[in-house]
Amino acid sequence: MNPSRRSMLAASAITVIASPSIVLSQESRPQLVAAQSPEPRLAGRAWMRFFGLRVYEARLWVAPGNAPDIFERECFLELRYALSLKGERIADRSVDEIAGIGQGTEAQRKAWGTAMRQLFPDVSDGDRLLGHYVPRGPSRFHFNDRPIGTIEDPPFGRAFFGIWLDPRTSEPSLRAALLKGFAS
Repeated sequence: MNPSRRSMLAASAITVIASPSIVLSQESRPQLVAAQSPEPRLAGRAWMRFFGLRVYEARLWVAPGNAPDIFERECFLELRYALSLKGERIADRSVDEIAGIGQGTEAQRKAWGTAMRQLFPDVSDGDRLLGHYVPRGPSRFHFNDRPIGTIEDPPFGRAFFGIWLDPRTSEPSLRAALLKGFAS
């Protein structure tokens, strides 16, 4: 592992606790997910923790289809926060993670960081951010069921959702938990 990657991981000191038993029921499906895609299903979920504190629960909702690659399927990533974070910090950390998985050029990451800092609000316990990924399309974001914006650049979607779903993610156990029901 290269030194910059190691320091990025050490700086985050985030661990993932996967749900002990993934319940693939549809009862907690966000209305926005149901409205945007016919019959989306919960592929997986996991808690992100920082020094034992819950940061957020991540849930991955996937549209029907038979593409074996998650990046060829429409999906929704829902983050339900359990603590307060500044939107600017979320955006900056996202840029670091995108760089860590080798996505985008330096210029792209700078532009994406600017767009995310303008888009992402400060969050508190109970707040929900929902990202809508469309292959080769725009990425849409909602905050507590309200649309907050779109980033039109298709490579951004692959890079941003790759933070959680790319095989090179800094959190492989979170990725495994989110994709647990993807192929089933």
